[in-house]
Amino acid sequence: MKTDWLSKWALYQPEKTALRELETGLSYSYAELNRRANGLLHELRQRGLKPGDRVAMLAEFSLATFSLFAAAQKGGFILVPLNYRLTKPELEYILTDSNPTLLLAEEKYMQQAMQHQVPVESLSVWQEWVGSPDEPETEVSFDAPLFLLYTSGTTGFPKGALYTHRMAFWNSLNTMLRLQLNGSDSTLLCMPSFHTGGWNVLATPLLHVGGTIHILRKFDAGMVLKGLQEDQITQFMTVPTMTRMLVEHELFTQAKFGALRNYIVGGEALPLSLIETWASKGVYIRQGYGLTEAGPNITSLPAVDAIRKRGSIGFVNFYVDYRLVNDAGEDAQILEKGELWLKGDVVCPGYWRNEKANLSSFDGPWFKTGDVLIRDEEGYLFLVDRKKNMFISGGENVYPAEIEKEFRKHEEIVEIAVIPVPDTKWGEVGLAYYTTHNGIPLSEEELRRYGKNSLASFKVPKYFVHLSSMPHNDAGKLDKRALQALPFNPLP
Repeated sequence: MKTDWLSKWALYQPEKTALRELETGLSYSYAELNRRANGLLHELRQRGLKPGDRVAMLAEFSLATFSLFAAAQKGGFILVPLNYRLTKPELEYILTDSNPTLLLAEEKYMQQAMQHQVPVESLSVWQEWVGSPDEPETEVSFDAPLFLLYTSGTTGFPKGALYTHRMAFWNSLNTMLRLQLNGSDSTLLCMPSFHTGGWNVLATPLLHVGGTIHILRKFDAGMVLKGLQEDQITQFMTVPTMTRMLVEHELFTQAKFGALRNYIVGGEALPLSLIETWASKGVYIRQGYGLTEAGPNITSLPAVDAIRKRGSIGFVNFYVDYRLVNDAGEDAQILEKGELWLKGDVVCPGYWRNEKANLSSFDGPWFKTGDVLIRDEEGYLFLVDRKKNMFISGGENVYPAEIEKEFRKHEEIVEIAVIPVPDTKWGEVGLAYYTTHNGIPLSEEELRRYGKNSLASFKVPKYFVHLSSMPHNDAGKLDKRALQALPFNPLP
């Protein structure tokens, strides 16, 4: 099956706007986007790039990054989007693991990119290079990887999920059917370029149907509110922190969203007050569920149920099979907790060079998400517990094991355990309990400074509490349930 969508739309609607940058006002038609993609692919082939080679990207969303995506669809190379918020050691691990042939970086991230032993070139320069306009002759397998998307693991090391052309196709089809997408639809993209949500919740489905993407490189509440109205955006997606920041902006009170058909919010449950505030504007939020390894559009709550079924992630989308499996390994009954297992063409074939993770994550064709759900009498799904110990802070997945691993390197720290606590701004933040060799607490300022040497700022705990000793369970492991039961009252 053909993996290249852009050459078709360049033929069917060459003058239709495919992409537009809000900050610069620059745009690409489908014909121009297709031409740029062909040029990039021609240049990559001149450099000896072959199907299956990895091309890393350290850049925000732009006309250039989508040109690179389109070239990957045509040429069969694997795009590895990097999180530009990570520290040098964190990026070094991903680059070593993925072993890219080339790292293309935006000018503002060139210095960061040059710190690594990978060939680096400027994506901005490549954007101007148009090369051969001819369509490539490469036949790309439907099951070949399109992305290598790194998601932090509970072991403390990121895992590279193989996101295939098949996954992109079926995720787009499921999304089209569930949201009734068509070529007249548009989105305002303000999500980061290193998340599957930024690429695959609305962007790739809209490119598949011939819609329009308005790009905002970094989230700005005022620009988002203006863009939603001025560009008559019909489809929109954010995480809860962004949803709250939009409501708090001074422009929100007078804003009108007459064209907005679907507003999708993912990552964590929204407070009822926020749902009702948007509903008062005629916007009924659709909450859903997804993950890097599947979809990511796995479930969706019908907008009409936004208030009646608040907290629900809705129903599983088209062409996705699922089970809720209880502790006995049997299908969970109504209102019984069960781990969500998924099967279908939107599920990744596995992790890159990580057989241990593959063995623990799959049961035959079923992918075990590690997330615990319940299903009510009407069939609505509710997320009970997140993956193991993971929590979400400002839309970012945070894994305590990764943080604990770094802080255990501190010469004064004996034991440390990180748990999430509620936060009015970010939804959740980290609370670290720790012990020291001499029994004397360390200053919070020193600990935060230490954390930022090796961890992205959103991973560094907001709170640190020193204990004389840590609780352990019968197996001798740190007892996080006991820590979660401790009273904690942060200062305002």
